[in-house]
Formats: sequence, C-alpha cells, structure tokens
Amino acid sequence: MEIGHKIKELRLRNGLTLEELASRSELTKGFLSQLERDLTSPSISTLEDILEALGTDLSTFFQKEKDEKIVFKEEDFFVDERESGIVEWVVPNAQKNEMEPILLTLYPHKQSDIMESHDGEEFGYVLKGSVELVIGKQKQKVKAKETFYISSGKSHYLYNPNNTEAKILWISTPPQF
Repeated sequence: MEIGHKIKELRLRNGLTLEELASRSELTKGFLSQLERDLTSPSISTLEDILEALGTDLSTFFQKEKDEKIVFKEEDFFVDERESGIVEWVVPNAQKNEMEPILLTLYPHKQSDIMESHDGEEFGYVLKGSVELVIGKQKQKVKAKETFYISSGKSHYLYNPNNTEAKILWISTPPQF
C-alpha cells in the first residue's frame, strides 16, 4: 500500500495544503512532502497524528476498499422470461442497493406484474413502443422517449395494448422485483 499517496488523497479531499496539514499535525512541511511521495515512512505514532489531523483513524485508513462491480454486461443480467409474455432483465444483486433497475419487455396485449402499494418511488423510460401506466383505475399512455415518475402509494402496473412489443427501463426504489 502506498501510504503517502493515500495521505495526499485525504489531504486534498479535506481541502488542506501541505502547510495546513503540517501545522495541524505539528510536523514539517518537508517531512509531509516526502511522505506523500513515499520517500519516507512515518512511525505509527506520527501516522496517528496525521490521520487525526485529517479526520480519520488507523482502522479506517487501512480498511480494504471493496471492489464493487459497476459495469454489467448482458451475460451478468438475470433474465426472467415468462410464459405470460414478459421478459425482465435484472441487474445482479440489485436488491442490496437503494434502487433496482429493470429492462422490461412487454409483448403485445400483456401486462407487467401488479405492484401493490408500497413505500418508495418508481421511474420509467419507454425505449420502444408505448404502454398504458395503470395506477388504481387511472390509465395514462406513455410513448417511446417519454418517462413516468410515480410515488408507489397505489397499486400499479404497465399494460401493452399494441400489436408490437414495448421495452421499458423501469427503476424502483427501494427494490421490489
């Protein structure tokens, strides 16, 4: 681990100059400069002083960062193709996140699952075709390149009344699918 590089990142993130960090940690600007370039190493006591001046501690500083997957390819998706004429492409492990994106394909004259009333919000973008957004007894037509944004306080679903398939990017928070 490049301790100096990580200290420099913390210093910059805190908006501090080398001079300000030197003053706060009671060290010299020259020592900190060498440390940030990994030309010298601090004692544990000195490192604790520097980290305290940067608003953190040894435990947090050395905590391993998680390699979180941020780009997903087609082969990563969970695909649920139902006999009912619905295909859902779900990002893996989306339930652990704050939102859940789904690429939904509705075949002609088919509807999505009915989402019962729940806490949260939902956003949809119609990529292809058009659908009816049904909220309670209210119906709204949403065409390609149009979006919808709803509070999830009432039961709702999407219906494709057309003779061609519709594709929708549907994002729910919290995850529901």
